[in-house]
Amino acid sequence: MKNSKRIQRMVGIASLVAIVVVLQLIATYMPKLPGGISPTLALIPIVVGAILYGPLGGAILGAAMGIMVIVDPQTLAVFMPHNPAATIILCLLKSAVAGAVAGLIFKVLYKKNVLLAVVLASICVPIINTSLFTVGVLMFFGDIYGGGGAGVVLATLVGLIWVNFIVEFAINSILSPVVHRIVRIIARNYNIGANFNVGAIYSSEELEENFNSVVEENLN
Repeated sequence: MKNSKRIQRMVGIASLVAIVVVLQLIATYMPKLPGGISPTLALIPIVVGAILYGPLGGAILGAAMGIMVIVDPQTLAVFMPHNPAATIILCLLKSAVAGAVAGLIFKVLYKKNVLLAVVLASICVPIINTSLFTVGVLMFFGDIYGGGGAGVVLATLVGLIWVNFIVEFAINSILSPVVHRIVRIIARNYNIGANFNVGAIYSSEELEENFNSVVEENLN
C-alpha cells in the first residue's frame, strides 16, 4: 500500500514538473510584454504541487522551475558570466524555498480553513520567489552592476524583477480560487498520493454525497 502511494506521488510530481517546464519555456520564448515584462504561469503548478505533496513536493517543483531559469537566455547573458555558482544557487533556492513554504502553510492551515490555506499558499510563492531573487541580485551582483553609471543597470534589473512580481502576484491571487477548485477535484476523483487528509477539505454533506455516489456505482 505504501509503495502504491509512493508511486502515485512520484507520477503526480513528475506530471507537475512537466507542466512547470512547459509553462516556463512559454514564458521564456513568448514575446515580452511592454516594458520587457515576462511573467510566468509556472508558479501555479508549484502551488498545486505544494498543496498536494507538501513542502518537499513544492521544493522539488520549485527547483525544476529554477533549473529552467538557469538555462534562460537572459540568465545566461546577464548573471552567469559574472558569478556562475551564485547564479545556480540563487535560481534553485528562490523557487524551491517558495514551494516548500507554500506546502508548509497549507499543511498548517488547511484543517482550519481550506480556502484561506490555498490563498495564502498561492500568494506566498511570488512574494518569496521575488524577494529572495532581489536579495540575491543585490548581494552577489550589486558590485558588478551597481558601481558608477552601472547603477542604472542594477536599478533597471530590480525594477523589472518587481514589475514581474506585481503581475505574477496578481495572477496567483486571482487564480487562487481556481487552484482551490482544482485541488478539490483532483483529490476527490483521482488517486494522486496526496500528503494531506483528503476528507478534511470537504464538508460532511459533500462526503456523504460522494459516499452515496460510490455506492450507486457499485450497485450498478
